[in-house]
Amino acid sequence: MLDARQITLVQSSFAAVLPHTDVVAAGFYARLFALAPETRALFRHDMTDQGRKLFLTLATVVDALDALDRVLPVAEALAVRHVSYGALDRHYAIVGEALVGALAETLGDRFDADTRAAWIHAYTLLSDHMRTAAAGASIAAAA
Repeated sequence: MLDARQITLVQSSFAAVLPHTDVVAAGFYARLFALAPETRALFRHDMTDQGRKLFLTLATVVDALDALDRVLPVAEALAVRHVSYGALDRHYAIVGEALVGALAETLGDRFDADTRAAWIHAYTLLSDHMRTAAAGASIAAAA
């Protein structure tokens, strides 16, 4: 779990990027597609709209960091849906790298080592649950 300081770091840094969501989202997807070009085919809709969806999801998660049990079922359902879109287990690490990179670029010096570590910890907690749910969905689909 996250401690109170980590939650504060993630929430305050997220609040700082909110005025720049379009820029952060564009940076995130540019990084994602550079790191894993095959993921570009998973996004068939307007990328501006996709970026808004990304930030709505992030806002929900960031707001509930002190009560992850509320958001984990939603994240797990999202992961199961992403299996049908073609998301793979290895994409989770790449998404995390792209997200942290986009946040770091936007926040600059405000994205210090402690803030980076808090985001990585939060993302790892969430993505581990999502990966487990996705693996279960993949096994069920293959059966």
